[in-house]
Amino acid sequence: MPVPLAEVVSDFGEVAGQDKLQLLLEFANELPPLPAHLEEAAMEPVPECQSPLFLSVDASDPDKVRLYFSAPVEAPTTRGFAAILSAGLDGQSAADILAVPDDFYADLGLAKLISPLRLRGISAMLTRIKRRLRDA
Repeated sequence: MPVPLAEVVSDFGEVAGQDKLQLLLEFANELPPLPAHLEEAAMEPVPECQSPLFLSVDASDPDKVRLYFSAPVEAPTTRGFAAILSAGLDGQSAADILAVPDDFYADLGLAKLISPLRLRGISAMLTRIKRRLRDA
């Protein structure tokens, strides 16, 4: 697992119960805005998410993959998941991202606090990112 993602997982491991939800909301507030050259209409939708989420994977440099996410402010869980992936994987190599365990999110400890349907969203995001990298 890339060091930045391992640090995010560690941050979640250091808090318990409802504090995990608070940390997820903090991540949601830190989701980077889209760069000016990128519009949501040109991004890939992730319909498995309960709220609208769009992502873009720029693998033009396989040693430094860029990830971009767009999710509405009114969807803090979805934004939080996107921000976790952004903080943990943006700028990492394609090889390192492809090596991330598909179920890494289980280590966040959110399963007792968030429905399995919502957790499926972060899994779907990672799956799509990996698919884009394999296709690149």
